[in-house]
Amino acid sequence: QVQLVESGGGLVQPGGSLRLSCAASEVTLSYYAIGWFRQAPGTEREGVSCISSGDGSTYYADSVKGRFTISRDNAKNTVYLQMNSLKPEDTAVYYCAVNYDGLGSPNIYEYDIWGQGTQVTVSS
Repeated sequence: QVQLVESGGGLVQPGGSLRLSCAASEVTLSYYAIGWFRQAPGTEREGVSCISSGDGSTYYADSVKGRFTISRDNAKNTVYLQMNSLKPEDTAVYYCAVNYDGLGSPNIYEYDIWGQGTQVTVSS
């Protein structure tokens, strides 16, 4: 059974950093596009960043550009989201997801498998 497990969330002060991990079982992440999404209470889930298979092209939402970095470690079958200069508005549950088509996209409807999410709270 394909499973994605996010980890690395937690409570951090504004300006701090976290690195989220998305580990997979029964699926080789390097073959597919991987997206990171977030959902704050009372809001819709939004695309934060994604990385395509093949050329590894990346996408970042304007709100995180220059602060977040998505990357792969194929040997560990894991995708990371490095989050720096965190702001209170980054507070949300963060999810990773697999798009079997291999094309990175911020559109949640293009993703096939989802993790359970990890909470990120940015607060002083």
